[in-house]
Amino acid sequence: MPLDTQTDTPPAGGAAGGRAADGAPITDWAFDQSPFAVAVHDTDLVCLRVNERLCRMFEMTEDQLRGRRLTDALPGPQFEALARYMRQVLDTGEPVHRETFRKVPGEDLERAWSVSIAPLKDGQGRTRAVWVGVLDITEQYRARQRLALVNEASTAIGSTLDVTRTARELVEVVLPRLADVAVVDLLDSVMAGDEPLPGPVPATVVMRRAAHGSADARVPSAVRPGDIDHYPESSPLVRALTGGEPVLTGLGDPGFLSAISHNPERAETVVEHGLHSVLAVPIRARGITLGVATFLRGRDREPFAPDDVLLAEELTARAAVCLDNARRYTRERATALALQRSLLPQRFPEQSAVEVAGRYLPAGAQAGVGGDWFDVIPLSGSRVALVVGDVVGHGVHASAAMGRLRTAVRTLADIDLPPDELLTHLDDLVGRLATETDGTGPGEQHPDLGATCLYAVYDPVSRLCSIARAGHCPPVLVTPDGSADFVDVPAGPPLGLGGLPFESAEMELPVGSTLALFTDGLVEERDRDIDVGLQRLRRALTRTSPSPEAACEHVLGSVLPERPVDDAALLVARTRELKPDQVATWDLPSDPAVVADVRRHVTEQLAAWGLDEAAFVTELVASELVTNAIRHAEGPIRLRLIRDRTLVCEVSDGSETAPHLRRARVFDEGGRGLLLVAQLTQSWGTRQTARGKTIWAEQPLLAQAGLDGLA
Repeated sequence: MPLDTQTDTPPAGGAAGGRAADGAPITDWAFDQSPFAVAVHDTDLVCLRVNERLCRMFEMTEDQLRGRRLTDALPGPQFEALARYMRQVLDTGEPVHRETFRKVPGEDLERAWSVSIAPLKDGQGRTRAVWVGVLDITEQYRARQRLALVNEASTAIGSTLDVTRTARELVEVVLPRLADVAVVDLLDSVMAGDEPLPGPVPATVVMRRAAHGSADARVPSAVRPGDIDHYPESSPLVRALTGGEPVLTGLGDPGFLSAISHNPERAETVVEHGLHSVLAVPIRARGITLGVATFLRGRDREPFAPDDVLLAEELTARAAVCLDNARRYTRERATALALQRSLLPQRFPEQSAVEVAGRYLPAGAQAGVGGDWFDVIPLSGSRVALVVGDVVGHGVHASAAMGRLRTAVRTLADIDLPPDELLTHLDDLVGRLATETDGTGPGEQHPDLGATCLYAVYDPVSRLCSIARAGHCPPVLVTPDGSADFVDVPAGPPLGLGGLPFESAEMELPVGSTLALFTDGLVEERDRDIDVGLQRLRRALTRTSPSPEAACEHVLGSVLPERPVDDAALLVARTRELKPDQVATWDLPSDPAVVADVRRHVTEQLAAWGLDEAAFVTELVASELVTNAIRHAEGPIRLRLIRDRTLVCEVSDGSETAPHLRRARVFDEGGRGLLLVAQLTQSWGTRQTARGKTIWAEQPLLAQAGLDGLA
């Protein structure tokens, strides 16, 4: 039934009773001037009254609405839903509030609406009608959405220290709530981790596409991610880059049309998908412009408004800091990796003892570079040293420490120390290095230096291999029949602890055996027992591989977890032997008269090897070394010639006293022998043995090279 909207006549002297001085009821004013679009319906949902705001919203007159049911006057799903809510309010007597985002007749764009439905009750509390109020809350809704988007961006952007991933995160955040298409272009130097070059921006700017995305995934990118593109001076990107301020443009801007005309594919995409509003925002952080983020809207969206520009600036500023952090990390990580790789062997030296291959794999970006290393060191007598080591920690500190230890190992190997003695000297060195550090830099590890190492020496003549380890995993030995097991090497303490001895294990290896040395990063798994990784490595090495290179590839593919928690080093060596006809040995008495026999033996052996041109130098070297052993040492004396990549002459005796090179004076009777040997050969040295020492000298296979050295 109709509602009586009239009120009693107010008392004289004012309108407090409900009627204004001119006779118009105040309630009518409230109804007509309400910011809400208001309608009142009776219990049969027949419209009793509407205000002018609601009529304008639906583009209908009050006469067209009054006296009709809502669904008759305004057909459609949204109004059927409104009628159901009205019926619910009439049945329950409880108000209902809803927010919706819909179009209204006569408008192309959706708006946010707050819809309140409340019962109208008489004095006895009976529901006699229902009141509907609709308020346009588009601006408030958008403000809430902007705030929610900024809050989401604070956690979604910058989840990693990867430049490309960070750019993609910015694109993913803005789609589709801010833009229909989003593009991030960075200066080429930024993608490499460098800072942009100072100076004015050229007329045509080269930028690299870091990320691209569209809300419906149907808008293609004119430039593939990772490729570069050239942008003219009139482009919004260049204008934003040079001006340092957002550039809002679109199809009505001749500069924008000119900027896309040079790329037909881009121009076609803009037209086909109705991209009419373009917002280019410079990506700036810490005073450096890194690139430009471009946001576009299609035909179904209204152009960017000033509030959208502010939101885009806020999101881009957050992303810019993350991108700059990622850029700086990329540069620092690249520097650390370059340092570390420069400290690792660039190529293995030529030697005949083993066929060798090695791999180093850094850990993931979060862990940073580590201190793992490997090395192959040729030794005297055609022997070779195989080394793997691991410095505790990550970062430049660990890489620098690794370089120092690798240099120390090479120096100690040059004096031909046995593996256990070498680790003892290395242990002392690590202890001294740890005391030299008095602090740490940003992101560096604790100054106490710790490391592990495994050192093995293989002799291709005797096929003996001597191994010692300091806190390191034992190597895996794969015999020619394919069986694989860990070598039983006495476990020494990690380097730097001091006070505990190291022990070596010696074994004879069949020709074609494979020795795999590795660091624990190869077998470590997060929250799992390292023994699981060790057994997986052993099984992977059981498979027969045609070469150490193939074995490395198979092991890395089979053993490494998907996301390694540590860097890893692997060194695989397959043993060889020198044939018996490549080695000649003579046991000599301590008699000076034997020197003539030595020269004859050397001449005959070199003739049998086809090395007659080397006979003159080798005779001199052998006779000098044998003479010194007879005069200054004790028996037994042994002469050995080895024909390998070089010609090696060795003389062993029972004395532990090592000779020293000195320059003889004019009237000295001795002191010229070793000087002559040093000048005739390319290298010489001495090494201690279990029964004395061995003095050795190497010369190129062409004797002429030795004579050139003498000259």
